Amino acid sequence: MTETMPDYPFPRTTALEPPKEWAELQDRCPVAHVRLPSGDAATLLTRYDDVRALLTDTSFQRGGEGAARVSTTEDGGIFSRSSTTRMREGEDHLRWRRLLSKSFTIRKMESWRPRVQQMTDELIDDLLKSGSPANLSLQLGLPLPVRVICALVGAPSEDQDKFAHWSQVMLTLTRYSQEEVAKTYEEFGAYVSALVEEKRTDPGDDLLSELTQITDSEDGRLSHEELITTVMALLLAGHETTSNMIAIMAAMLLAEPERYQAVIDDPALIPGTVEEVLRLDSTLSVVGFPRVATQDSEFAGTAVPAGSTVIPCRPAANRDPRKFAEPDAFDPRRDNANQHLTFGAGPHYCLGQPLARLELQVVLGTLARRLPTLRLRDSADELRLRTGLLSGGLQDVWVTW
Repeated sequence: MTETMPDYPFPRTTALEPPKEWAELQDRCPVAHVRLPSGDAATLLTRYDDVRALLTDTSFQRGGEGAARVSTTEDGGIFSRSSTTRMREGEDHLRWRRLLSKSFTIRKMESWRPRVQQMTDELIDDLLKSGSPANLSLQLGLPLPVRVICALVGAPSEDQDKFAHWSQVMLTLTRYSQEEVAKTYEEFGAYVSALVEEKRTDPGDDLLSELTQITDSEDGRLSHEELITTVMALLLAGHETTSNMIAIMAAMLLAEPERYQAVIDDPALIPGTVEEVLRLDSTLSVVGFPRVATQDSEFAGTAVPAGSTVIPCRPAANRDPRKFAEPDAFDPRRDNANQHLTFGAGPHYCLGQPLARLELQVVLGTLARRLPTLRLRDSADELRLRTGLLSGGLQDVWVTW
């Protein structure tokens, strides 16, 4: 069985097109066995209903002890590390979400729109000054989410290069060694610990200051260790995925210029266009978030024994014709586009999704308004994927105007 087990992630011929195996498995083998880069085996789900059912089923836990190792490092990657296991599931996880959810409501994130717009305009000003061509990934995709999340959390944005490096090492699949990973956790942890102490001593108007006061309150709902882990997660997730998605969005729209022109002609299409980009992206989630079955289960008539590591392939599910009519078509007017699973579902639904959506909408609207002649410098076939990391995306997106 191991000899015929396909390697996962699957190879692909071009950066923006999904691997052909996703559609093939949806049709004939929606519950498939695959081999991860670590050499361990896992079960892959590709149909929408199965993936959503798994994401919302609390009998499946996120990683932890007993999970298949994903990465080639000795610890098996970020999902296998024990440091955040306690906050991943059950009452501890619900408690953690309750403490943070009020800071990430749609209304509160909307209040950030003017500030995000100002940051975006400043970066576009710099882009125009530097002239054409420009690396959109480096000059807009990376700095904007870093500035936003740093302002929200209360971290200095000038440390963005540190965050970018730490994020990549922590999200290694095959690129970094165990020694490099251990060093990164030590450095990042020490950095955040010092930041926490600074905010505890001299609180400001930011999320971290608010959380330190909660920690210091009588009920002590967040331990110091939990607070450090939370801030690390926010700095990691708050910029890594959105940074990549900005570049992916530009590439997906400029690869088919009529998509970009449609937004220029009708800015009301911006929200729907962002949702289609999120639904159709096949590059960012390389492996996804593995789940471990705590009891015997069944998907699509196939038994999944307790102890199995199951990978919900959200990008494949987002292209399932059983859920989305003409799933490979880009339709910003699609009625159910926002039912995609890019941000997950159930108890682990992404807390930061209102902020991510806001940033993508602001970036797209600003580019369409200020750079209507924007186009890719190279052909779409020349775009290259980032490799060796759990967060994929594109290496560089060079544009001209």
